[in-house]
Amino acid sequence: MASEQLEKMTKTNEGSEQKKVEAVLTEKEVTVSKQSGVDALSSRGYGVVEKGKLKLAFFETLFLLDKGLIEVRRKKPKKTLGFQEILQHFRALDDNAWAKYLIYRDLRSRGYVVRDGFGLGVDFRLYERGEYGKGTAKYVVYGVQEGKPISMEELARVHRYVQGSKKRLILAVLNRRGEVVYYSMSQLMMK
Repeated sequence: MASEQLEKMTKTNEGSEQKKVEAVLTEKEVTVSKQSGVDALSSRGYGVVEKGKLKLAFFETLFLLDKGLIEVRRKKPKKTLGFQEILQHFRALDDNAWAKYLIYRDLRSRGYVVRDGFGLGVDFRLYERGEYGKGTAKYVVYGVQEGKPISMEELARVHRYVQGSKKRLILAVLNRRGEVVYYSMSQLMMK
């Protein structure tokens, strides 16, 4: 029902302008206050509902903005913001904002529900298609950028952490052209 609301809100009606979900940019996040927008987006795996408001991560915001589903405004001064302005705002907070967004966009475009990670540098939790809301995520995605090496110790530490939480680790390798290649990690035994 909520996904029907989102479709209705974003479809054009014979020449009328699209009605987008309104969101507000604060210092570290983007929030949606209108209940219809909160319901429509949260039911599709976007954001976290807190005190009746939906808090969107920056990569969710950029994805929804790119798809034309939301409109983001600054509270003071009241101003509608574009993709680049929002990206620059969040790049100041996270050097890897662009890389995280590209990985998130690729996974969402493939039909997966992708949620924010939960520590140790893990970027995302990944739900199988059709499994969101039916249990916990089975996969955890760790982003790696071509040209930015990581140590085997770091990778082993993340892998142990993920295995301890009974999930499978997926490495998302972002190349210099912005393409993402995925590798499933299994236990490595060195003798």
